Amino acid sequence: MEQKTNIVKSFFLFTKSQRAGIIVLFGIIGLLQALYFFVDYNSVSKGEIGKSKWLANQSLIDSLKNKKATYTAKIYPFNPNFITDFKGYKLGMSVAEIDRLLAYRKLNKYVNSTEEFQKVTHVSDSLLQIISPYFKFPDWVKNNNSNFKSFQNKSLINNEVIKILDINQATKEDLMKIYGIGNGISERIIKQKEAYGGFVSMEQMEEIWGLSPEVIQKLKSHFKISIIPNVKKLNINNASVKELTYFHNFGYPLAKEIVTYRTMKGDIVIEDLTKIKGFPVDRIKIIALYLDF
Repeated sequence: MEQKTNIVKSFFLFTKSQRAGIIVLFGIIGLLQALYFFVDYNSVSKGEIGKSKWLANQSLIDSLKNKKATYTAKIYPFNPNFITDFKGYKLGMSVAEIDRLLAYRKLNKYVNSTEEFQKVTHVSDSLLQIISPYFKFPDWVKNNNSNFKSFQNKSLINNEVIKILDINQATKEDLMKIYGIGNGISERIIKQKEAYGGFVSMEQMEEIWGLSPEVIQKLKSHFKISIIPNVKKLNINNASVKELTYFHNFGYPLAKEIVTYRTMKGDIVIEDLTKIKGFPVDRIKIIALYLDF
C-alpha cells in the first residue's frame, strides 16, 4: 500500500508537460488494444489468399495468351452474286468493293465468272486468289462457257417442249421445267401468287427474289396471264392505315402518306397515285389492278 502511494506521489513530481506525455502514451496503448480486439482481419487474409491463387495461375494465363490460335473459319462454296455486307466483310472486301457489287445487282445484272466479279468489284488479285476457289456459279453458267446467248434461244428443255400455260395455273413441276428454276424458286413463285390471290401481269415475276433477267424472259415466253384472276381488291379510299400497311408493295410510311393525302383531298382516283409521296410510280398499272377506287 505504501509502495502504491509512493508511485502516485512520484507521478506528481513530474512536470506538467511530462505528465501530459504519459497520459497520451497510455491513450495510444489503449487505442491499439481496442483495434486488436474489435477489427476483423479476415478480409485482409482473404484478399491475400485470392492474390496468391491468382499469382499461382498467372503462368497458365500467360501461356494461354501466347498460344497461337489454331482455329480458322471454314468458308463454304457460295454464289458471289449474293454476297451481303456482312459476308463481304468476313471475306476481307472493302466497303467500296461491296457497294460496287450491290449496285451492279440492283440493275438486275449478275456476274458469271471470276473475271467478271473482279471487273465489277475491283478486288485485288491477292484477295481474288483466296476467295475465288469458293465461288459457285449456277450449272447453266458452267455448262455454257462458249456463248451465254445460246441459253436464251433454247426452246427445248430436257428434250421436252414446254407448252404456254397460264402462270396462275402452273404447278411447281411446270415451273421447274424452266432452265434455272429449282425447287426453292418455284415454291417462292407459288407463295407469291397465293399472297396476291393471283398474278395479274407477268411483270410481277421481277419481284421474285432470285430470278435472273434471263430466267424471267424465259418464263414470259412459256407462261402468260390468260384470264385476269378475280382477286380480292382493297378499297384505297376506305382502308385504314393498318390495312394499307399490310397491302402488297405498301408499308407504314406509304400507308400514312395515302391516308394523309386522302384526308386533305378527299377520295383518291388512280391519277392521284402519282402525287402521293413514296408511291412506286413505275408499278402503278399493276398495283391499281389490286385496288378499288
